[in-house]
Amino acid sequence: MRSIDIDVLVIGAGPSGCVSASILHQSGLKVLVVEKEKFPRFVIGESLLPRSMETLERAGFVDALKQKGFQEKFGAKFVRNDEVCDFNFSDQFTKGWNWTWQVPRADFDLAISQELQKKGVEILFEHTVTGIEFKGSDSTTTITDKDGNTILVNAKFIVDSSGYGRVIPRLFNLDKPSNLPMRKTVFAHISDSNRLQYAEPNRIIVVVVKQDIWVWLIPFSNGNTSLGFVGDPEFFKGFEGANTEEQLWNMIQSVPYLKERFAGQQFAFTPRTIEGWSVTTEKFYGEGFVLTGNVTEFLDPIFSSGVTLAVVSGEKAANIVIKKLKGEAYDWEQDFMVPTQRGVNVFRSYVMGWYDGTLQDIFFAANTKLEFKNQICSVLAGYVWDETNPFVKKHDKLLKTLSDVIKVQAS
Repeated sequence: MRSIDIDVLVIGAGPSGCVSASILHQSGLKVLVVEKEKFPRFVIGESLLPRSMETLERAGFVDALKQKGFQEKFGAKFVRNDEVCDFNFSDQFTKGWNWTWQVPRADFDLAISQELQKKGVEILFEHTVTGIEFKGSDSTTTITDKDGNTILVNAKFIVDSSGYGRVIPRLFNLDKPSNLPMRKTVFAHISDSNRLQYAEPNRIIVVVVKQDIWVWLIPFSNGNTSLGFVGDPEFFKGFEGANTEEQLWNMIQSVPYLKERFAGQQFAFTPRTIEGWSVTTEKFYGEGFVLTGNVTEFLDPIFSSGVTLAVVSGEKAANIVIKKLKGEAYDWEQDFMVPTQRGVNVFRSYVMGWYDGTLQDIFFAANTKLEFKNQICSVLAGYVWDETNPFVKKHDKLLKTLSDVIKVQAS
């Protein structure tokens, strides 16, 4: 049986895993990445946030990504009937990147994994983790390839960036339910030849169907747009269809804006369904491992937070692993757990505020102060660690307070 000795094993070759692996490699550590899928492969999470660009740049990926011609993204537009709320990242409160990309994730993930390999990091695709044995911080991980061949990987530390695979939480029973309600999405990529008539290919568009039902539109540079309905599973039962394609077409026909824009268009693939995605875990780190990205907690697609939380947590984790393996002082709780949870909690407040109507009251109010809108814009750009922003520091109270003030002024 083949055996490999390395410093750090990274599980998962998505954005979080590639960022972690690149930063670890930059420090001189020997890194191996194992990925159960063959790339390119489809995954959801296609609208990035500007904050992620900082981390992608430090990981050494931005120049390679610029060559791919992805659709540049400069903001986010929210539409409810005839009401429009348009955020431009150039107006954000926090200094930083004011643009990012909208990407078919299969192409994006392939690009960064290829760039990681060019840097000298080995990735074993189509290899599945079947067991992990810890001895203190050291570990022996059993991985199996698509032909059933087994390899033992001896590592000084493991970074689990396995996303929805949740390798370590599932192997060691660390999963626990999120406090967010069960939601469902039906989505596809669809041709979008009418996009220029709507003058909005350079932003994500969120169309409100009902308070807790919404649609994402994410235009790509290849002429397709990602389109998905999100909401309570009961909503989808109201649309009949022999299959998901008929069901999604029927939903599109029920929204005048979508019916007009996508008349005569074609799905690029059979529509897919995801349900019950919100899950978290008992702890984000242990003596010989750390969890990053969606392995920690995936909230909801409404504010496209997934990739940002993934790459930022991947970077923070890598920097602490470097300190640990080089014998320097480190603190998982203060340097990783606390900031990671802080970012998750800020986004959680905005997710909950969206679905209970608080945030929609603010977005579509005629009298929201520009100062407040710019501060909220920073959150939508992913700058959820900027404590100088009142809508970050007091995220759990300020949205409700502002919503109440707007209601009083409107009455």
